[in-house]
Amino acid sequence: MDLFLIRCVLTKMGWWKLSCFATVLVCVLAICRGGEASVEVRYDEHQPLSRVSLHTARVMLDESVSISASPEILGRKGESAEYVFVSFTRSKGANASDWIGVFSPAKFSSKECLKDLKNGTTNLNNPPYLCSSPIKFKYANSGSKDYVKTGKGSLTFRLIKQRADFAFGFFSGNLSDPVLLAVSNTITFADLKAPVWPRLAMGKNWNEMTVTWTSGYGLNDAVPVVIWGPAYKKDQFTSAAITLTFTRKDMCGPPASSVGWRDPGFIHTGSLSALWPSTKYYYKVGHQFMDGNFTLGPEKSFTSAPAPGQDSLQRVIIYGDMGKAERDGSNEYNNYQPAALNTTDQLLKDLDDIDIVFHIGDITYANGYIAQWDQFTEQIEGITSRVPYMIGSGNHERDWPGSGSFFQNLDSGGECGVPAETYFHMPTRNKDKFWYAADWGQFHFCIADTEQDWRVGTEQYRFIEDCLASVNRQKQPWLIFLAHRVLGYSSGSFYATEGTFAEPESRDQLQKLWQKYKVDIAMYGHVHQYERTCPVYESQCVSSEKDYYSGTFNATIHIVTGGGGASLASFTTLNTTWSTVKDFDFGFTKLTSYNSSSLLFEYKRSRDGEVYDRFWIEREYMDVLGCDASQQNCPESLLAH
Repeated sequence: MDLFLIRCVLTKMGWWKLSCFATVLVCVLAICRGGEASVEVRYDEHQPLSRVSLHTARVMLDESVSISASPEILGRKGESAEYVFVSFTRSKGANASDWIGVFSPAKFSSKECLKDLKNGTTNLNNPPYLCSSPIKFKYANSGSKDYVKTGKGSLTFRLIKQRADFAFGFFSGNLSDPVLLAVSNTITFADLKAPVWPRLAMGKNWNEMTVTWTSGYGLNDAVPVVIWGPAYKKDQFTSAAITLTFTRKDMCGPPASSVGWRDPGFIHTGSLSALWPSTKYYYKVGHQFMDGNFTLGPEKSFTSAPAPGQDSLQRVIIYGDMGKAERDGSNEYNNYQPAALNTTDQLLKDLDDIDIVFHIGDITYANGYIAQWDQFTEQIEGITSRVPYMIGSGNHERDWPGSGSFFQNLDSGGECGVPAETYFHMPTRNKDKFWYAADWGQFHFCIADTEQDWRVGTEQYRFIEDCLASVNRQKQPWLIFLAHRVLGYSSGSFYATEGTFAEPESRDQLQKLWQKYKVDIAMYGHVHQYERTCPVYESQCVSSEKDYYSGTFNATIHIVTGGGGASLASFTTLNTTWSTVKDFDFGFTKLTSYNSSSLLFEYKRSRDGEVYDRFWIEREYMDVLGCDASQQNCPESLLAH
């Protein structure tokens, strides 16, 4: 969703101060230099770290304040995540606004970023006191009810392996006017650079799987490899991997290019090809050093895709707008993203009954705070290391003015698609044109990129038609269209306010394609709720059925499944006659193909995994070949002689 923009006037008072009543997302120095200026900034409800006003931070180290953390060495047994105990004392002036920030790397003073002049994030004549945002924070009294009285407290933080050490800062002055009073000892992991967070995805062919992971090893350090094979010989194959990374210069603006920047390490992708259909494979990701030795991650496994047309049980999960949440309770304010962990944990619980996952945009809500990508990939690693995790591009990954995105807003926090396109390897032809097709047995998926122009005559419109037209419906009877923003129908209040009940110039541009190629279901995120329409064409229901659809195709059913975890969005009070089911709750959807003629759709709530909506489609191949002249999906024909 687009965020509310506010206009602030910046005044030079020794240090940049805001004369408006909102914490800004952007680092002021990255936007404005000297004198008096007017600049558009905004309060970012999606990213808790944006509340930390580092542009006003001061350093006033106080010997009466102490903070320490233990253990100092984490991951001695190979763990990639551990809890740290932090204790602190403020003998005088303890306040409910005191807070503890986790910084990584541990050196976070202004000296660490004075060299960054080219990016406009610093000024030698008036240097910042702090250069990088904390990766998480908690209020000092959140773990000790008597902290304000006693001045003593303790907290636990969950840290993950992020290729650098950590330190904890004790701050007074709340998040809006932080004053650094003390810095803890350094905490580190035993093997900082180890390969972590494997992420499976479909390749460009149905019998190809890719696996992507993150490490601290560049090509000058070691060669990235995947060792893999079937059960009878798990190390039968060794596949080399490509290595990518990105730098601050690749970011389009702040905070990604300023306080939100953190080195992403190296991202590696190996390709496993010529896979047998529906076969279990085992793999390890890692690196081979120049002396021939290896460092490898733990053994993982996956089941390869069924062949197109294969008659077997096939189960697909689809949702959008999940985001990241902290298991240790850090960072939360305004209860945003309360269900991200519920959704993650429910999928982990159901994983034996899941074959592939599609997360259709608004992935992490990092919004320019790059460390959040590590934390998100760690959050979902239990899923992504076992089943392919396919993503779509959303506004919070891609949008930024002047970056080529269709929408010229600030929603990506300056990322302009780079982290998403690097951390996740999708079968696109061009990484910045994030549309692609994917096959899974009896399903054919066409994934659109709503942050690029989709209208008639564009490159993406041609892709959409080619993708829909290319499917062999005898082998793959279920044709599914996926996108982030709603291109079909939604009763979301902000779409109703616009009067379009979808993105402008969307439905009128694409509905003829859905109708012509008989798209069974079109699914979207962006609106944080669940909604199902009737089979609908030109805003009219063309079937009175609600739970069971059979026979000749007459129109596409549209689903909004944007309740993956980000804060819920309201429905309009208007009567949208094409809307069949609405649910103001968090959840995800599941498609189950039992055979070539039976498809079950289910909507489950994240908090309990129970089914709250379902319907069946029963359709034989002749029904797919057939048409409904009243719904304009019959081809032109001639009388034969």
